[in-house]
Amino acid sequence: MGSENLAYALIQVAHNFGAAAVLGGALFTLWPTSRLEYGRTFAWLILCAWGVQIASGGLFGVTSLYYYGETPDLGRIALIALAVKVVAAITGFMLAAIYLMRGKTWTRAGVRRGFQSLAALAAIALTAAAFLRWFS
Repeated sequence: MGSENLAYALIQVAHNFGAAAVLGGALFTLWPTSRLEYGRTFAWLILCAWGVQIASGGLFGVTSLYYYGETPDLGRIALIALAVKVVAAITGFMLAAIYLMRGKTWTRAGVRRGFQSLAALAAIALTAAAFLRWFS
């Protein structure tokens, strides 16, 4: 087994757990019953998970540079998917951070909309990941 395959696999493990946490944390706060009273706890989980997503996504590129001297050659659809994924991750990270800084002043409806937005951003990132994977 090549060391590059091990590196990619370990990065993928972190990336997958981050993806599960960004979507799962937001959905668990909202459904099947509202758990908004635990919003700050879940926001910390989501913030850290988005951080893992961003870091591990970057590590994919760094690993390619290290082992092959270049980043993967992505087609147009894959590049668009990557851009969508990056924007979703940065926006999700920022929204979770803003909630942690200012969320105590938000109304219950505002908190709900915040977590709905976090869930939507996670779903968008996961959908973009599928296009990135299969159109690269």
